[in-house]
Amino acid sequence: MPLLTRPITLLSTALLLASLAWADCECGYTVNGTLYTDLLETDFLHTENINETGWMTQVYTVDSDIARGPFGKDAGLKQVVANPLESRYDWAGDGINGGDAGLQVIVSNPGKGGMIPMGETATNRSDMLYGSFRAAIKLTGEKGTCGAFFWYLNDSHEIDVEFLSSQFNETSHPVNLVLQSEESMNAGFDAENTNAFETHQLPFDPSEGFNEYRFDWFEDRVEFYANGVLLKSMSGDGVPRDPGHLMLSQWSNGDSKWSGGPPKEDAVMTVSYVKGYFNSSDTQRQSDWRNRCLDINAPNATCEVPENTAPPQTNATANTYFFSQQQNMTVNQTLSGGNPNTIASGALSIHGSIQSISTAVLLSSLVLFMTWCS
Repeated sequence: MPLLTRPITLLSTALLLASLAWADCECGYTVNGTLYTDLLETDFLHTENINETGWMTQVYTVDSDIARGPFGKDAGLKQVVANPLESRYDWAGDGINGGDAGLQVIVSNPGKGGMIPMGETATNRSDMLYGSFRAAIKLTGEKGTCGAFFWYLNDSHEIDVEFLSSQFNETSHPVNLVLQSEESMNAGFDAENTNAFETHQLPFDPSEGFNEYRFDWFEDRVEFYANGVLLKSMSGDGVPRDPGHLMLSQWSNGDSKWSGGPPKEDAVMTVSYVKGYFNSSDTQRQSDWRNRCLDINAPNATCEVPENTAPPQTNATANTYFFSQQQNMTVNQTLSGGNPNTIASGALSIHGSIQSISTAVLLSSLVLFMTWCS
């Protein structure tokens, strides 16, 4: 090999290594060709403390006037319960407290009181601006509640997937798809007479097992899915254009026109997972993405989010794909859980090693190149 060719070869190799993504998915995650920079993945089947997962149980009370029904609402810590599986190798079955494993969101009978105990939890992050969000949920069969998976900024900026247990019977299993907007607020928070409301009949009973409910939020529309099947696309002024957060809730205010109830017995809505792939409105998060996304066209710099079409109800189908549970797929990614700036567990050393090796090769090659050319 000619004398000058050798350092040039080493330099080229180092530059190639430096140009590659340090890890898979560093530029983000794609859903139907749309790229999202951030992710939130919560596996409630194996979670003992929900407050360490990026979610916070809500605690508040509102009287019947504000609740807009005969009863007030009493959101409390005891109404949101972690009920994980005994074994981390299982993906279906009863939890350690009995009943379906997962996050239990509970509405209780108020007895002689005027406040209905209810459960609600929200993500710590409130910087979610457009994305694809999905949750595996088993609804209650107890009549008299509204179970919901939704994105929320305020009462006039909301994307709702809502289930009214009083609507379930042998022939009817509906889901209510709603965009709460200025128009619905002006109508007394009644979206039924707007173009951003639809009651869609499902081909299965939501209270019989877990199913995945999803909404994809774009600048100009929101698409709603169940088990990977498109149910409805909504557009117009009701589509939110500001950041907010995800919520899980089950409540009742006794309103016969909506939630009904209160339930006679504890009504349990169980959630096995929530996954979100989204863009962040936070300038620091945006800067983090620019720093870690070295080359968006590099091999494996972006990762496609798998479609889930099978109801996640058995050990085989409930073992769905989590990027955060794979090696090297959330390296240098800011994850939602505990400290929002936490690097994926076990990933920092991998990333650091790769980056250190590549940097060392680059520097060594540059030194050799300068030496041979001097």
